[in-house]
Amino acid sequence: MSRRPRRNHTASFKAEVALAAIKGEKTLSELAEQFDVHANQITQWKSRLLEGAAGVFGSESKAEAATAKSKPGDSKRPAESAAFQHHCTPHRDLRRPRDSSLYTGPE
Repeated sequence: MSRRPRRNHTASFKAEVALAAIKGEKTLSELAEQFDVHANQITQWKSRLLEGAAGVFGSESKAEAATAKSKPGDSKRPAESAAFQHHCTPHRDLRRPRDSSLYTGPE
């Protein structure tokens, strides 16, 4: 079975599909068959269209809107995440106590 080559859809095609999904006249599976794209892709395009719709009427620039939506923990770079920082901090060996007088293991 051969794979289908990767397709790059134009912005106008994505908008057309997303608008058809917003109208709600057809189900996602019907739209997926009609436009020959996966239903998950239609859902993503619909979400992006709805998120960007407020920017059409607002005065916020794209940069201001992007910074307003991002949260401190949203960074995808692992060096900035809290889990990565915890992973990189040195930990003492928890198997042996620091004070050797407290160690009661075999000699």
